[in-house]
Amino acid sequence: MTDARIVRSRFKLLALFAVFVLPMAMAWGMVEWRLGIPDERTAHGTLHPDIPRLSEWPLNEVEKEGDGDWLVAFDCVNGCAESADRWWRVHRALGRDAHRVSRLRIGGAEGVALPGEAIVSWRDIPAWRAPGSLWILDPDGRPVLSYEEGVEASNVLEDIERLLELNPEPPLARRRDE
Repeated sequence: MTDARIVRSRFKLLALFAVFVLPMAMAWGMVEWRLGIPDERTAHGTLHPDIPRLSEWPLNEVEKEGDGDWLVAFDCVNGCAESADRWWRVHRALGRDAHRVSRLRIGGAEGVALPGEAIVSWRDIPAWRAPGSLWILDPDGRPVLSYEEGVEASNVLEDIERLLELNPEPPLARRRDE
C-alpha cells in the first residue's frame, strides 16, 4: 500500500469514529456543564402543590363532559359573563383539541352555561382560594397550574396547548367516545 492510501484510510477511520463519538461527547458536556440547556420556566402559570384534588374542593356536584378531559376551572367573582366568554374563546382556539378540555365556572350561577361549560358554586370558601383565579386540572382532578385574576388569555392558551401536546390523547380515545 502506498502512503497516500494509508493516510486516506486512517482519515476515513477517524472521520467514522468522530461521527459516533463527538455527539456523545457533546451530550456529556451539555449535561455536565449545563451548556445549551434552558433553565427558565416554560409555563406562565404557577404550581401550587398545596391545592387539593378537585374531588376535595368544597363545591356542589361537578360534572365534566368526558372522563379523560382536562379541566379549566375559573372562580367568577364579578363580570362573570365577560370571564365566561373569554375562557370560551380560549377553549374554541384549541381547535381540534377542544374536545379534550372542559370548563368549570365557579360562581356566577345566574348566567347561562356556554357550550362545554358547567356552573357550580362554593359550599364553603377554602383558605387556598384567591378570588378571580383560574386553575388547569389534569384528567385525574389534580391542579397543574393556577393563574391570578387578570391573566392574559394567550398565556393560558399557550400553556393548555403545551400540556395537551405533552400528554397526547390515546389513539383509540375518540373512537371509544363515539
